[in-house]
Amino acid sequence: MNSTQLLQPMEQTESANKIPVEPILKVKNLKVHFPVKAGIMQRTTGYVKAVDDISFHVKRGETLGIVGESGCGKSTMGRSLIRLNEPTEGSIIFNGNDITAMSEKELRPLIRRKIQMVFQDPYASLNPRKSLGNTLNEPLRAHNLHGNQRERDERIKELLNVVGLHSSSMNHYPHEFSGGQRQRIGIARALVLNPDLIIADEAVSALDVSIQAQIINLLEDLQEQFDLTYIFISHDLSVVRHIADRVGVMYLGKLVELADKAELYVEPLHPYTKALLSAVPSIRSKGAQTRERIVLKGDIPSSINQPSGCVFHTRCPVRMEHCKVAIPTLKEVKPGHFVACHLYD
Repeated sequence: MNSTQLLQPMEQTESANKIPVEPILKVKNLKVHFPVKAGIMQRTTGYVKAVDDISFHVKRGETLGIVGESGCGKSTMGRSLIRLNEPTEGSIIFNGNDITAMSEKELRPLIRRKIQMVFQDPYASLNPRKSLGNTLNEPLRAHNLHGNQRERDERIKELLNVVGLHSSSMNHYPHEFSGGQRQRIGIARALVLNPDLIIADEAVSALDVSIQAQIINLLEDLQEQFDLTYIFISHDLSVVRHIADRVGVMYLGKLVELADKAELYVEPLHPYTKALLSAVPSIRSKGAQTRERIVLKGDIPSSINQPSGCVFHTRCPVRMEHCKVAIPTLKEVKPGHFVACHLYD
């Protein structure tokens, strides 16, 4: 293989194995608010606060899991990281570059190639009028990569083998593939530009359980082989527990807890995280300790009219009067364990 090989594993040198001081991605005070318009003049009457002042970082080579109920803003957050949803406020710093301040012309060479996304629905994310070969060839042409068409075809065939598809399927169309195969195509499309960071938004939720395991194993193998960094967004805590290194929990646009996977699942601190984990079904041996089931009362409040103070206080089983008026900040209460709750002030 020559130096233009489509995907090249990291050389196993001492310097390559060291984690850089600076994270690959730093998100600071990110907000994504959508205006609500009404009346003949379509005046703005309010805002949907889909993502409301969240901060976190992602280390190179790790998998950060983001979990929460439907509607909590996790997918909007993921899309905003690649500017599919424009941030309202805050900064997104990728490899030292603040991409929120970049124009589309600046984003294209620096960011579009290096951050890719795998979408939830493998049936809707592919163009039914394009063959597999054309789907994977399009980004290579758009970024003027890998020489002539013959060389691009060779790279595409190599990539298909990497994700577990036969190179002879290049001329097939999306309707000829199963759901699991389509998601492999989605992963291949994300890999084709040799990115550093992949955002997987509910990437396995539409698949059968057995196929989910295959895709998760594939993602883990690719991460090790090509030194990839993942943000894995899911509502399924069991899947996130398997793949993630650290886990962030979102509620109503807020990041309420962030910790290493082992600590979060064994000793959650935020009342919302405790309720989520108590609802995860599991098979326990006889005599094993069980987690007390926590049933939250009421529905998630509207993102347009969020509660004052802590956004979780309307459903929190241990709320205090202080929670109704003061917004908790995400603070480090243990080494590497962050929580936004007045119980730890």
